[in-house]
Amino acid sequence: MALVPYEEGGGWTARQLHSPWATFHFASRTIRLQQDWRRLGVAAVVWDAAVVLCAYLEMEGIVLRDRSVIELGAGTGLLGIVVTLLGARVTITDRAAALELLESNVQANLPPELRPRAVVKELTWGKDLDNFSPGAFDLILGADIVYLEETFAELLQTLEHLCSERTVILLSCRIRYERDLKFLRMLRERFSVSEVHYDSSKDVHIYKAQRGSHKNDL
Repeated sequence: MALVPYEEGGGWTARQLHSPWATFHFASRTIRLQQDWRRLGVAAVVWDAAVVLCAYLEMEGIVLRDRSVIELGAGTGLLGIVVTLLGARVTITDRAAALELLESNVQANLPPELRPRAVVKELTWGKDLDNFSPGAFDLILGADIVYLEETFAELLQTLEHLCSERTVILLSCRIRYERDLKFLRMLRERFSVSEVHYDSSKDVHIYKAQRGSHKNDL
């Protein structure tokens, strides 16, 4: 969600992150996404957590047809695009500065008949939440959105606003720092949380969260 242009460097992902395009294959389609690291930083490149969550949703055979889904911190839009292709009605959100690139990728990768099922919408966590109906979503998705400690309280506020007793939250992330574990502790104070998948090749965890002790299978 945060638009933080990282410093240039020669890290192991440098070529991938600085490439203007990233290509994936999900839901029997090739998805080609524009990236723009120099202008938007982390919000404009595809991270492994999004790829792992897309694969999890597809390979586990989770029924998404006609489910109401919202993605937080969508960035380039890979996850929201894949979920739309799998049959969901999706609200794909990020901060205002990311929306032009996000909208472009969504329109370029969805066939015309599916475009009405995906809505790109501005959402800055903790702000203007009245623009989103409380508890209106079956599923809330976030991929690699847990990394700035100063956003944790607003992210939790947003999750609580969007959740009903039936809503399932799936958060995909790599645990890089102690602050990431701090967020999980904060999440567990408000929701029932379990780890449902771990991709050891990419070191990415997927956590499922729901209100209280209510359990709702996907």
